[in-house]
Amino acid sequence: MKVVSIQPHVLRCELEQPFQSAFSTFHDRWACLVEITCDSGLVGWGECLGPAAPNAALVRAMAPLVIGRDPLDIEPIWSEVYNQFRDQGQRGATMTAQSGIDIALWDIAGRHFSVPVYTLLGGAYRTEIPAYATGGFRPVGRDHHRTVVDEVSAYVASGFRAVKIKIGFGVEEDAALIAAVREAIGPSVTFMIDANHGYDAIEAIALGNAVAHLGIEWFEEPVAPELLEAYRDVRAKQPIPVAAGETWHGRAAFTEAVNRRVVDMFQPDVCGCGGITEMRKIAALAETAGVRMQPHVWGTAVAIAASLHVLATLPPTPHRHQERPVWLEFDRTEHAYRLAIASQPIAQIDGMVAVPDGPGLGLEIDRDVLSEFRVAG
Repeated sequence: MKVVSIQPHVLRCELEQPFQSAFSTFHDRWACLVEITCDSGLVGWGECLGPAAPNAALVRAMAPLVIGRDPLDIEPIWSEVYNQFRDQGQRGATMTAQSGIDIALWDIAGRHFSVPVYTLLGGAYRTEIPAYATGGFRPVGRDHHRTVVDEVSAYVASGFRAVKIKIGFGVEEDAALIAAVREAIGPSVTFMIDANHGYDAIEAIALGNAVAHLGIEWFEEPVAPELLEAYRDVRAKQPIPVAAGETWHGRAAFTEAVNRRVVDMFQPDVCGCGGITEMRKIAALAETAGVRMQPHVWGTAVAIAASLHVLATLPPTPHRHQERPVWLEFDRTEHAYRLAIASQPIAQIDGMVAVPDGPGLGLEIDRDVLSEFRVAG
């Protein structure tokens, strides 16, 4: 069996209601899916985190290193691609592009052996994952606090037992919003906050101390990802557990974070960190170092399915009678093709999402939806 083609697909949809994180305004949603076809007829799908057009260009640049290879040689292919691009890579778009290729190869391997990816990874500890609803961005042109409170209240009413909101708009504004959300959802709902590195260390420390009494599960990306000393200060000077890692990518970056003890939780994204191959190594590093894993997820059904397979195989740490939750981040913001791209539904029921149990990633791409949202050229 040989790889005969690698095709990136850039997808886009406009938003009816733009929204903001700490530093970005979203007017549309983009994605880069990777389709790998073999001479046996098997097709695998992957996804790249981040800007779609650069990812697609890099996937095309990497394709000659993979075409003609046995798709089951996943580790040798990963090493070849990484080493050929490492001088301008190691982190950033080269790793996100490689992630999409790698995930598609795992999908092919599962289809070839007629088993789910989680079986290839050694077996599942769990077949359904507790999900938290990601949303709570600042809406453009609407009342910020009222909109977010209504939004997260609807998530809880729909069955979610955990929610995450976006902050990074100023300490006083954010503290008031966090208090309003906690009052609306009640004390029993797990509650996370994500600053998208919108603070410096002084602001993040002040915010953490101001809202810690409201029972915050973790404080995500309080400061810019490259400022590891600032992360260490935030972790030391306020009581909320600190999480980061969606933009640290490969294991080398996470090794540095371990050595400097800068966070309590790692948040690699399987579509950005180097794919399933590299995610396994980051997970092993986290388990060895005693750092929690709470993977980041931001993409279509392909990204969600790949993440579910990884989450299924993360070992419970520590082993005990009642397992500590490993959460699936389940984006609830406006996105026309996020779930529609797959023929099989992925949905939360009573706050849980089932791990797909079909071969490979366990989903099929709806070609009509792919064509509808695919960007020409």
